[in-house]
Amino acid sequence: MSFQQQVLLDLSQPSAGIVFVNDKVSIRTEGSYRIVTVHGVVLANYDVADRAAEEYAMVTLFESGYADQNDIASAFGYSSRSLRRYLHRLERGGFRALGRPKGRPQDTALDHKDARDRMIFRLKEKGFSNRAVAQRLGLAENSIRKRLRRLGFTSAREDRLLFPEDDSGSRGMVIGTSKGVSKSIVPLEIKKSTGAMISAVDELPVSLDVDPLDRSMDRLLASMGQLEDAAPLFAHAAKLPAAGVLLAVPALVASGLLPVARKIYGNLGPAFYGLRTTLVAYVMLALLRIPRPENLKEHAPGDLGRVLGLDRILEVKTFRRKLAHLASMRGSQELGHEMARRRIAERGRLLGFLYVDGHVRAYHGKRTIPKAFVTRTRMAAPATTDYWINDQQGDPLFVVTADANAAMMRMLLPILEETRKIVGPERRLTVVFDRGGWSPPLFQKILAMGFDIITYRKGRFRHVSEKRFVLRKARLENRSVQYVLHDQPIRLLKGKLRLRQVIRLTDTGHQTAIVTSRWDLRDIEVAYRMFERWRQENFFKYMRQEYLIDALIDYEFEPDDPNRSVPNPTRKEIEKELRKARVRLGELQATYGAVALDCVEGRTTSMDAFAHAEEKVHAEIREIGKHIAKLIARQKTVPKRITLSSAPEAENAVKLSTEGKHLTNVLKMIAYQIEGSLVELLRPHYQRTEDEGRTLIQTVLRSSAAIEPTEDELRVTLTPLSSPHRSKAIRSLCEELNKTQTRFPGTNLCLKFAATDTPSR
Repeated sequence: MSFQQQVLLDLSQPSAGIVFVNDKVSIRTEGSYRIVTVHGVVLANYDVADRAAEEYAMVTLFESGYADQNDIASAFGYSSRSLRRYLHRLERGGFRALGRPKGRPQDTALDHKDARDRMIFRLKEKGFSNRAVAQRLGLAENSIRKRLRRLGFTSAREDRLLFPEDDSGSRGMVIGTSKGVSKSIVPLEIKKSTGAMISAVDELPVSLDVDPLDRSMDRLLASMGQLEDAAPLFAHAAKLPAAGVLLAVPALVASGLLPVARKIYGNLGPAFYGLRTTLVAYVMLALLRIPRPENLKEHAPGDLGRVLGLDRILEVKTFRRKLAHLASMRGSQELGHEMARRRIAERGRLLGFLYVDGHVRAYHGKRTIPKAFVTRTRMAAPATTDYWINDQQGDPLFVVTADANAAMMRMLLPILEETRKIVGPERRLTVVFDRGGWSPPLFQKILAMGFDIITYRKGRFRHVSEKRFVLRKARLENRSVQYVLHDQPIRLLKGKLRLRQVIRLTDTGHQTAIVTSRWDLRDIEVAYRMFERWRQENFFKYMRQEYLIDALIDYEFEPDDPNRSVPNPTRKEIEKELRKARVRLGELQATYGAVALDCVEGRTTSMDAFAHAEEKVHAEIREIGKHIAKLIARQKTVPKRITLSSAPEAENAVKLSTEGKHLTNVLKMIAYQIEGSLVELLRPHYQRTEDEGRTLIQTVLRSSAAIEPTEDELRVTLTPLSSPHRSKAIRSLCEELNKTQTRFPGTNLCLKFAATDTPSR
């Protein structure tokens, strides 16, 4: 080691060249050399004239958290503003951006300007005045003039105001279309503070871009915090893939999702892809059978973006970040309930019967979470359970995530409490569920809440003679049904609960008992409503295949409820040991019987041999018997369940964060409802709607279409389908949708749909 290095590293001797930043960091200067140490360990060693190395050392100290920015700047002889400037340079240009000479660089190339300079440069190129640019960016006009002088900007064009003033003095911003700039002016509420976002009074977003396929200006505004959501701009397209999904826009607007979400979430902050764009994009992707953000990699982002009036659709990471941000706002429950209220107000006649059932979603992560029985695999596995509430046609209303996979018996009351809040205090509904909710004490509570029940009877019951069954026929909901039934009253809870039991006899002689509190319904309708529970099962199957509701959106977790009741692990260990002891007792008893049988049949050589073998086995039986008695006595003293906080694994107890998954479930439920609304509009014009309605709608939504935007309309012309009668039905559907006069969200463009004829062969 050289003498100079020894001097630099000899920190034990005090010197006038040492500056202490804090109790951890010190700076020592000897001649032209400087050394920075942290806890006595060398962090940096450089020449004092090397500005880049010095700036990098300052930034490293700050980013590593070794010292406060004010202390660092003071110790090195700089201002804290200079330190922040060095940090910004390093982030933007790397190490090569450090060590620049003092003063502003004179390079006027656009690539070397910061975001604000590039914004000023582009606005001036478009012909905006200094005053308009300053007003747009929240700066002083003198500051804009100085920046332009430094940039060396010259323009022969006349300045014009960014915000044209009319006779009344009101200000506005033009909205661009694919043909340029429209003549309509949207009033704006302008905030005077620096960096404030500009929002339209009528909530229509605005755009400074003219070319729908080049949204660079709006993206720059978003990066500067000046844009809340990008305005949809549509370009002409002769045959745009997946543009048929625009048929769903009228139903999406009618659902009220966007104003409800705006009320709950507000906005996502400054962004090119704001709240409206994110929600519309997710529902559209669900209808296009792109159920997860990861599947976006398989589709052209430009084509999907043009369908939404953007230059490209959100990337996977952006989509996931937006959904995570919405989940962090904890508004999915309120969103689901408000959408259910709107659905009930629209389809109240279909809410006489509500179907409740659970759906299990398997978890394949590394965390230890509660288990649930997965029917498809016929085994218990880590999972989460969602309970869906559907109307009498099988369409979903809302969903509730069970706490720690709680069973139907535990979840029914909370679900019905939520239902009562949504439907109101007076309306009496009938709840239909399977054997998982069988509990006569629970039935009493449900009836006291103002609900009726229909469910299967669980356990054994007295069978009825086949002679007492009667054949019933009826036409319900335009369907002919017939059952062989027997109707009788029953009493449960020692006569305290009086219900009605309808038993169905099948062709094989099997009897299925249905219990209900509805005395006013015919027996055949009671049986029909119970067996129509399979509509909900069909909904689960359809959603699993088409919308992938089985998949967890993420594996984010959160601490579990410490007051949650869990099985006592100590009692489980006792029961496990007790089972082993009883198995061992059975084996010893079998051995004892074999020894006695050998003696009776003469296979034992002598009585002494038998006595010896019998005594040995009998002693083991006595010992295991005593052990079993002790285990039973100990078992009685240990409670069956304890709180999670008392369990040994309480410190590591977590549960999956359900907010994100609940939000996506609500959005997919809305997509399913939109698809159902289109099927209902198609029904009068297509005879095979019952069998092929949803398949036809799926085909149309994923089909290509021509798009022609005008000043006040967005014309969508669908390509012909596989057969003339299908194309004719879709043309009728387009006419029905045109009557709604729906405007595309975020624009004043009225949607006009049409479908071309199938070419003749």
